[in-house]
Amino acid sequence: MWTPINSETSAGASTTSGGIFDVENKQDEIARLEKTTTGPDFWNDQESAQKVLKRIKDLKRGVESWQKTHVLCEDIETLHELAIEENDEVALAEVAAQIDQVEKEVQHLEFVRKLSGEDDAAPAILGIHSGAGGTESCDWCEMLFRMYTRWMERKGYDYTVLDAQPGEEAGLKSVAMEVSGEYAYGHLKAEIGVHRLVRISPFDANARRHTSFASVHAYPVLAEADDLELDEKDIRVDTYRASGAGGQHVNKTDSAVRMTHIPTGIVVQCQNERSQMKNRATAQRILKSRVKQFYKEEEEKKQAEKQPDKKKIEWGSQIRSYVLHPYNMVKDLRTGKETSNTQAVLDGDIDGFIESFLLQYTS
Repeated sequence: MWTPINSETSAGASTTSGGIFDVENKQDEIARLEKTTTGPDFWNDQESAQKVLKRIKDLKRGVESWQKTHVLCEDIETLHELAIEENDEVALAEVAAQIDQVEKEVQHLEFVRKLSGEDDAAPAILGIHSGAGGTESCDWCEMLFRMYTRWMERKGYDYTVLDAQPGEEAGLKSVAMEVSGEYAYGHLKAEIGVHRLVRISPFDANARRHTSFASVHAYPVLAEADDLELDEKDIRVDTYRASGAGGQHVNKTDSAVRMTHIPTGIVVQCQNERSQMKNRATAQRILKSRVKQFYKEEEEKKQAEKQPDKKKIEWGSQIRSYVLHPYNMVKDLRTGKETSNTQAVLDGDIDGFIESFLLQYTS
């Protein structure tokens, strides 16, 4: 069975102000912002100018996606009318196939609309930490690191490893990356929580089944956090020798930097640069973002307590299981989405899990 799409109630519904995609208001904002770029003083403030240009680009991307889908809906409607008039079964089958494609496009547009949070467009810090379990968990941490870097490559994201602590025998105790790209934080916030792996251990001579855990955290890198002033007496700075790959220089000097914000207990480490000064600057920038985000989340918690009926996102709980034995299954415990293609997921095919979560849990 199939049903022709009514462009006024699907993609076309968004042309009016207040519609789910609010295209007219976006077009008005684009025109207003583009007018400001022609002003003689526009480039006097470089930072502000770049923000305006980025906003224009983001708005245009959304409008163009909607317009493309809207045109496709109109084409399908026309083809459907012709197929009915001529009783053309082949054309009707083509309409049905195109409707499936449009439904996917509309679902994607709805997903993109979900990425409208205050910090969703910001770059992100992604941290992965091994749980209890020694080598098993460290190996799982490294597997997740590989999964996320593969996913970033698929999406064309740029990432920089800020800090990596190798396991004693194999894998990683922890790793932190700065990720930049279209809605980097908006996507990665869906991955926050505990990830569980069940498999036959490659490190167990008796080939027994093991369960390993690793936690994933994501934080937005906030440009406005640069204006945040942190009291120097509230920050403890430690330097140490960087570990892991990086050449002889990395292991001979105390170039790595660890900053601890004492009032909140937030710790930031950076060792990706050979220069201690550069690592210190990066760590300070990230610390400011983390502290600002911490206080913002504290305020949101207080507000949420006043709205007990509001749907909650339980960060930090177990969110996904990856079972490689006795069967193959990856299941998101929040949304129920699952797949038996575990290898594809571990190779970075995780967009389905991210989109499913954001569509269900964000307003």
